[in-house]
Amino acid sequence: MSGEMLKKIAVVIPSLDPDENMPQLVKNLCGCGFSRFVLVDDGSKAENRGYFEQAIQFAEETGADIRLLRHAVNQGKGRALKTAFSCLLNEYKPEEISGVVTVDADGQHSPEDTKRVAEALLEEEALILGTRNFSKDTPFKSRYGNHITTAVFALLYGKKIRDTQTGLRGIPYGFLAECLRLEGERFEYEIKMLIDAVRCKWQIKEVEIQTIYVDSNRATHFHAVKDSLRIYRVLFGCFFGFAASGILSFLLDIGLFTLLTKTLFSSLPANLCILGGTVLARICSSLFNFSMNRSLVFKGKGKTSGALIRYYILCVCQMLCSWALVSGLFQLLNWEPSGLKVFVDLVLFFASYQIQRVWVFNKRK
Repeated sequence: MSGEMLKKIAVVIPSLDPDENMPQLVKNLCGCGFSRFVLVDDGSKAENRGYFEQAIQFAEETGADIRLLRHAVNQGKGRALKTAFSCLLNEYKPEEISGVVTVDADGQHSPEDTKRVAEALLEEEALILGTRNFSKDTPFKSRYGNHITTAVFALLYGKKIRDTQTGLRGIPYGFLAECLRLEGERFEYEIKMLIDAVRCKWQIKEVEIQTIYVDSNRATHFHAVKDSLRIYRVLFGCFFGFAASGILSFLLDIGLFTLLTKTLFSSLPANLCILGGTVLARICSSLFNFSMNRSLVFKGKGKTSGALIRYYILCVCQMLCSWALVSGLFQLLNWEPSGLKVFVDLVLFFASYQIQRVWVFNKRK
């Protein structure tokens, strides 16, 4: 691919306390044809700042456009990326750049792989991930940590991504504004980006890259326990919010049913009292559940009326499925119906989570 095409790609390199690998990386990327760079100094120590100057010197010798953005104190990789994205959106129009490629400064990403990711981004408007092959000789915590995260992501968000924590990414210009709106300041920001890309129906493409660990990955600023907890809190946040919304709705339903049957409908015959209490309580609790799921759990952006119709279609289908499955299992097994209902409704609860995520509260790019 010609250098003219690579001018449409801006390379973003966030760094904290870089070493000689970072200026060498910029020099090699210039040799591959890249000519737009944004370096973000995320609060580096004074003794490490000279490496930024070396990188700038290497880039300027080739005529590349390079700028350095600086945080006075360390704010995290996520904040560093958002600082760079904001700068690029302010400086360039869509016709000037196609997108950005983010690269780690510690030497884990080769210039050749960076170029391949950039080429894939120029070919199609998709989120491009430079995916490492973790079946090869990689550090234990990186290999198994990534396998677990991949499995959890696929289970909760319906998309298998083989390297959820890769720092080598090609991001289309049209997705940058959405990335700026995402919460997260540190390494959990990158998993937030993937979740949002799935929600917004962006195509995600993986490009296999070399698995490089410089000096057993000792230069990384990733804290195995603290940052892993942040990542898993983000991964499970949506599902736990969905569960909490369901529990609160259940408590509201039971509370309103009790209140209504003892006050408003207490003078009616027993069957009408129970019917009135059930219907009114379920209307109120379901509207509460819909509002919670839409605004706090799935953060849906479509029309409220459309989402509400889809939500109640799902509710009716879920109720009918529960009735049919409990009845069928009772006929087949002759077990206690209440126990069967608990099992069936638990399975339907997980199914409802996925259906609400994908269909009821879907986001469109």
